[in-house]
Amino acid sequence: MRFKYQAKTGEGELRSGTIEAASVDVAVSALQRRGLFIVSIIPEDDSVPFYARSITFLERVKQREIVIISRQLATLFQAKVPVVESLKIIFSEVDSPLLKRELYGLLEDIQGGASMSQSMARHPKVFSPFYINMVRSGEESGKLEEVFTFLADYMERNYELTSKARNALIYPAFVLVSFLGVMTLMLTVIIPNLAEILQETGQELPIYTRIVIGASDFFQTFGILVAVGIGILGVFGWRFYQTDQGRLSVHRFQISLPLFGTLYRKLYMSRIADNLQTLISGGIPVVRALEITADVVGSEVFRKIILEAIESVKGGSSISAALARHPDIPSLMSQMIRIGEETGRLDSILENLASFYRKEVNSLVDNLVNLIEPIMILLLGGGVGILVASVLVPLYNISASF
Repeated sequence: MRFKYQAKTGEGELRSGTIEAASVDVAVSALQRRGLFIVSIIPEDDSVPFYARSITFLERVKQREIVIISRQLATLFQAKVPVVESLKIIFSEVDSPLLKRELYGLLEDIQGGASMSQSMARHPKVFSPFYINMVRSGEESGKLEEVFTFLADYMERNYELTSKARNALIYPAFVLVSFLGVMTLMLTVIIPNLAEILQETGQELPIYTRIVIGASDFFQTFGILVAVGIGILGVFGWRFYQTDQGRLSVHRFQISLPLFGTLYRKLYMSRIADNLQTLISGGIPVVRALEITADVVGSEVFRKIILEAIESVKGGSSISAALARHPDIPSLMSQMIRIGEETGRLDSILENLASFYRKEVNSLVDNLVNLIEPIMILLLGGGVGILVASVLVPLYNISASF
């Protein structure tokens, strides 16, 4: 965010200009460090027309941007570039206005004397608890360079896996929405006109034609009410999802779906194993690693399982025994973790588990994509075929009667 300011130097000379900062307080602190006494400071956005301003509450930092920043920081630290200089280099390359503001605030915090992890904790829009704790671990152990390499590798793996799973759902979603749009157009615009012609002939219509005409009449009469009802259900559904019970119900349904449920389960197993391996390798205590993993796993079902496992571990139980009590955790995972605990190689076992589940997710995604295409073609062909037959068969009968 850019601010216009007027300030005086120690000699009383009046100066004016602009400064970019995350907030007014950060801007004032930056100017005071330059030895200036603030006379006035206002956001430059006040002079920008409302239609040209960014809608800040809709702004989001994309996961891909965090991946790129993590890799850049890892590379710069390996080259022994100081933290402040590294952030300045990255700041100059960033295009996102939100990310630019957050990085500027991070830079100002670090220059003000805060540690990197403390500064990142003040910018939760960009840095997750997982990220912050990994950086804190690197600061405490003196291995910040290695930690950022760990982070960059982890972020890239997680982004690739999540993107592949999400992209697998885009195609069927797009086709389904397009099909519903075409069906709505047919039932509300085209079928009513043809229905008048067919009904004027007075001939007996096939049952499937009567069903299609009845559906068309229903949507013409109650279409607006149906749309309003769907909107109301959507609002209530969204509000229900904001509750703990709502998220738990949705995520439970998510992992119970045929085909897709298996994909989601393996995706979450990969994420749990990868998070734990990265955190434990970074020197984070086991209990704290489990707490962070629970926060970032992305499923309320598995978050609750991990939180219950934490209580068991605090009571003296092993991780494997605590996880084995839950049927949603595959026996493979709990058994492999037990082997890692017994051999003292938990981090390498978790790395192997994460790699195994990543391969499983990739294989499932490829199979689902290959399976979804013919299924969608059959469903769309069947739907269009019924509509076409319901119109063409009566028309053919009419022409045959003359």
